Amino acid sequence: MLYSEKVMDHFQNPRNVGKMEDASGVGEVGNAVCGDIMRMYIKVEDNIITDVKFITFGCGSAIATSSIATEMIKGHTVDEALTLSNKAVVEALDGLPAHKIHCSVLAEEAVKAAVKDYYDRNGIEYDPELFKDCDNCDHCPKG
Repeated sequence: MLYSEKVMDHFQNPRNVGKMEDASGVGEVGNAVCGDIMRMYIKVEDNIITDVKFITFGCGSAIATSSIATEMIKGHTVDEALTLSNKAVVEALDGLPAHKIHCSVLAEEAVKAAVKDYYDRNGIEYDPELFKDCDNCDHCPKG
């Protein structure tokens, strides 16, 4: 089977889908090569992510990685959310085909982008190294 049961479950029954009007932070990332776009919304209270939603335009793997990423950060601190790695997302889904790993990277980046937006909105200082621009990464082929 190309996709694990968990990937299929999160694709067919994605968790935390939708827009959040009163988000504390919003992050949007995309991959120009495959066309996937993820928008992640977080609600933060007392440094805890109390709610998280996403809207993803993309393939089944993009939707599944967005869905599982929201479950992995909800109820955790902002700092914990920043430690979410694409590897952890892949492992939580019991694997992804090699040509779909970039979807997990987008999920990680969407979470980080939402946290950065939260920090920016609230004047919270942070290390810019935590939020390196995707143009400098090598997770996907450059067109």
